[in-house]
Amino acid sequence: MSLAPTSNEPMHELICIVDDDKAFGSAIARLLQLRGYEVAQYGSSDAFLCALKEGVQPACVLLDVRLPDLSGPDLQQRLSELGVSFPVIFLTGYGDVPTTVRAIKAGAEDVLTKPVAEQTLIEAIGGAIRNSLKHRARQEWRQQALTLLNGLTPREREVFDCVVRGSPNKQTARNLSITERTVKAHRQRIFEKLHAKNLTDLVSLAERLEILSPSEDSPAQAGTSQRLRNGES
Repeated sequence: MSLAPTSNEPMHELICIVDDDKAFGSAIARLLQLRGYEVAQYGSSDAFLCALKEGVQPACVLLDVRLPDLSGPDLQQRLSELGVSFPVIFLTGYGDVPTTVRAIKAGAEDVLTKPVAEQTLIEAIGGAIRNSLKHRARQEWRQQALTLLNGLTPREREVFDCVVRGSPNKQTARNLSITERTVKAHRQRIFEKLHAKNLTDLVSLAERLEILSPSEDSPAQAGTSQRLRNGES
């Protein structure tokens, strides 16, 4: 199945710095601005949360571990509860292992110890943004694929489930108590609706959407070549 790729990458990514150390935040802001980033600074978790409510959309957040209200890890948890998704890089002057482990387990991209080297910070931000864009692209693909799949009729979905599991037309017809000709007609509409060029596309779609479990992958793939030779692609 081929879906048109989408890209929402902004021309100038916004980096939000949440740190109560104004001098440190300003120094990092100048560095990032010289690298072409837009920067917004916040001295507390509450200030940052208010900015999000007003529509701020960061490409990446540099988050201090120790803040005067909500701590960095607690703010990260609050963002998760709100369903807000963007990459977070923690900055800490302490670098304690428990905090680092908690942050990474909660989904932080990285934990950097102050003072952080310029190149280390720039590489961490670039990697975080790239990972975020890849994740967003996967999510968009999945949503588009599910929309197409949900466009199948109940009978077409039954045929689809049989086909991707390696069931030949005759067997599918017997399983569903319909004629082989009807199965072929359904298959043709399935290919059209899912924008699939061949059986391999259908199997790949089912795998990526986790419709097929790992134990079911091999039978479908193994039968692909034979069915193509039999004109059932």
